[in-house]
Amino acid sequence: MTTQALRAPALTVNGEVTAIGDVSVHTTVLDWLRDRGLTGAKEGCAEGECGACSVLVARPGTDAPTEWTAVNACLLPIASLDGQEVITSEGLGTPAELHPVQKELAVRGGSQCGFCTPGFVCSMAAEYYRPGRTACEGSHEHGPNGFDLHALSGNLCRCTGYRPIRDAAYALENPPENDAFAARQSSAPPAPAPTGMVSPEGEFIRPTSLAEALTVLGDRNDAVVVAGSTDLGVQVNIFGERPPLTIAIDRLEELREFSFGDNEVRLGAALTLTEIERRLAGRVPLLAQMFPQFASRLIRNGATIGGNLGTGSPIGDTPPALLALDAKLVLASRRGDREVALAEYFTGYRQTVKAQDELIRTIVIPLPPAPATAFHKIAKRRFDDISSVAIGYAVDVADGMIRDAKIGLGGVAATPLRARETEAALIGRPWTEETVRTAAGVLAAEGTPMDDHRASSAYRSAMLGQSLLRFYFEEVRA
Repeated sequence: MTTQALRAPALTVNGEVTAIGDVSVHTTVLDWLRDRGLTGAKEGCAEGECGACSVLVARPGTDAPTEWTAVNACLLPIASLDGQEVITSEGLGTPAELHPVQKELAVRGGSQCGFCTPGFVCSMAAEYYRPGRTACEGSHEHGPNGFDLHALSGNLCRCTGYRPIRDAAYALENPPENDAFAARQSSAPPAPAPTGMVSPEGEFIRPTSLAEALTVLGDRNDAVVVAGSTDLGVQVNIFGERPPLTIAIDRLEELREFSFGDNEVRLGAALTLTEIERRLAGRVPLLAQMFPQFASRLIRNGATIGGNLGTGSPIGDTPPALLALDAKLVLASRRGDREVALAEYFTGYRQTVKAQDELIRTIVIPLPPAPATAFHKIAKRRFDDISSVAIGYAVDVADGMIRDAKIGLGGVAATPLRARETEAALIGRPWTEETVRTAAGVLAAEGTPMDDHRASSAYRSAMLGQSLLRFYFEEVRA
C-alpha cells in the first residue's frame, strides 16, 4: 500500500482545496465540516433519516459528465471523500447574493427555525441542477418546472410545514447561462484518489483496483468494505463500531458494470440505486416499482445494490424484488469468480454463502422479465421507512393458465426467501380468483414471522395473503 502513503489526503470544499488533516478515520464528513466552521449542515438523527446534514458531491453522472449529488454527510467518513469535490450550503450563495434555491425558500416562507433549511437547500440544489429537468404539465409530486418532489424525500422539517418548501421548489427556473455550478457539470468529476489513512481507531484505504482490494481483503480477516456507508455509517454513529480496517470500493470500475442485453441485465455491485434506477429507465418494471419505496433519494444516492445484499439483512428491500426476478450474484475473490443464485445466497440471520475474502461483483437478472410483476412494501410510512413485510411478484400467465410464478419475501423470516410452496400452488393452475385465494392461504403461512415493534406475527401473515389478492385484482383490472 505504499502508493497510498505518497500524498496527503485532501478534498475541495466550496472551491478551496483543504487538507483532511490528523483526524480519526471514522470521523464523519459532517463532523469534519462543522469543526472547520461550516455549520450549515447539522446532525438531526445521525442515521440518514432527516437530511439536515445534506451536502453536494461531484459524482459521475448518467446524463452529464458530472452531477451534483446530494448525500448524507452524517454517514460518510471524511476519508471516503479524499480527492473529491464538495459544496455545502455556505458555498452555494452568500447573504449578499443568495443562490436561486436559497432565495425562493426565503421569499416563500420555506424556513422557520432554520435548523433543517441548509439540508433542504442542498437537496433542492441537486434537483435544480439535475440534467434533463424540463418543464412539464406538473402533478402532485412533480412541479411544472420538472422538479421531482421525491428529491426532498429524505429531508424532514418539523416546524415550517412542507407547502411553502414545495412552492419554492416548483418556482425554480432553469439555471442561468452564467451559473458556475451548472457549467461545472460539463467536465468530469475528480477521479477517485488512492487513499491511505491511519489513526489510533483504525485504518482506511481506497485501493486502485479490484485485484488490490481482493488482496487486502484476503490478507486481513478484520477488514470491512464500505461503499455508500448508509449501513456502516449508522453502525459507527449509533452503535460505536470502529472497524480496524475499512476498504472503500465504491469507485472501483470493475464493480460499476452496467449492461442491458437481449438475455440479461448486469448491474455492478458498486452502482448506487439512483444510478441503476436512471440507467434502467423503467425497463425492469419490478425494480422501477421498488426504487421509489427504498428509503429516500438521499439514501439511494449513496446506497449500493451490493451493499444492500452484502449485509444479509432479512428486511432489505432489494432481495424480495431480485428473488422474484430470479437474480444471480457473481462473487469475486483472489481465487476467481463464482456465480450463486440469490435464492441460495442467504443462509441465516445476516449470514450468506459469501466468504470473508469475497466481494459481490455483479448482479445478473435474466431477461425478459415476467409479464406481470409487482413490488409491495408494507410499512408504517409510505416512504423512507423500513418494511414490516416486502413482497416481489413475477408471474407469467398465458391462455388463462399460470405458466410460471416467482415470489420473493422479506421481513417474514431470518432471511429473505422464495415462497416456494405458494409458487407451487400457482404454477399450472388457472389464473382465477379461486386459485389465487387458495394460494393466498398458503402464502400467509410462508416463513416464520415474528412479533416486534414494527408489526406482529399475525399482522405479517395476514399482509402476505392480502398482498397476493391485491396483486391479482390489480392485474385483472389493468
